[in-house]
Amino acid sequence: MLNRILIIVAALAMVAAPGWAADDSQTVQRPDLSGTYDIATLTPLQRPAKFGDKLTLTDEEAQEIARKEAEYLARRNAATDPDREAPPEGGDGSTGASGNVGGYNAFWIDRGSGAVKIDGKWRTSIITDPKDGRQPERTPEAKALAAARRKLFRPNTGEAWWLKEGIDPGPYDDPELRPLAERCLLGFGSTGGPPMLPVLYNNLKRIVQTEDYVMILVEMVHDARIVRMNAEHAPAEVRSWLGDSVGHWEGDTLVVDTTNFSDRPALSGASRNLHVVERFSRIDDKTLRYQFTVDDPTVWTRPWSGEYVWPATESRVYEYACHEANYSFGGILRGARILEQDVLGKSDD
Repeated sequence: MLNRILIIVAALAMVAAPGWAADDSQTVQRPDLSGTYDIATLTPLQRPAKFGDKLTLTDEEAQEIARKEAEYLARRNAATDPDREAPPEGGDGSTGASGNVGGYNAFWIDRGSGAVKIDGKWRTSIITDPKDGRQPERTPEAKALAAARRKLFRPNTGEAWWLKEGIDPGPYDDPELRPLAERCLLGFGSTGGPPMLPVLYNNLKRIVQTEDYVMILVEMVHDARIVRMNAEHAPAEVRSWLGDSVGHWEGDTLVVDTTNFSDRPALSGASRNLHVVERFSRIDDKTLRYQFTVDDPTVWTRPWSGEYVWPATESRVYEYACHEANYSFGGILRGARILEQDVLGKSDD
């Protein structure tokens, strides 16, 4: 009789304990990832070739990277010489602001003040696989497509080169031919992702977590990713710039699976076949570890992965008023018409 009572008590204790619950999701306490994070970092996505397969930096190397960035910002933010000569007509052919004819100083650049540090080691790149820290080789089809796109985006030469070369439609023929970031529709550099990567500025991310959804608000262009928890992906014909994100928990890690991208995802070069798996976990109460794997067999010959940390910040995400007082877009199109008239006028002569 006593043995039967002990067995019943033990069984009841197992049912009451969270680890033994029939429905684990109802009892296990998941970590709360909610908060604001500043992901700015000087660690590049792809590892500089000089580091080879070297994953980490020495303290001295990390300090040197931080020092060079501080010097660069100081130099770029120095007072402009009012007696400087005008730049050459059409620019100098560089990749600076319209061929270095003038632009902002560096006050708006916020790439962070140092490299990423994970497990006590400074990282040489965000990409960790392949071992060289660089994206894998692209497929022949992807290389051809990239070459065709490069023909439409080149430094300013002061001429309507697209008209001379018979490119139809030209890159300035229609506002909708311009990149989404230029049109203030989507952040550049895959800042909204996925994967979500650091860019030149506006690197804040705001996570709001509920039982059924996780929302990630991206500071740049106020992109908002909605992760539906424990759901099925949308039908294959439903496509969007940020894809369809579905999440689930694996222990204390939030795993987000994203498919259903449009033809031009935020990740440079990727296709509608892009598939990204992200993993969010807590290192401590002030830091998240963000990991991702990219798989797009149309573009890359193998999957590639990376990771970096998201430090919490007290800063707030403010409105990203991309179009406010922005006259550049109209100026770009009007300037293209003027350059085209120069070519047409010469041909008439």
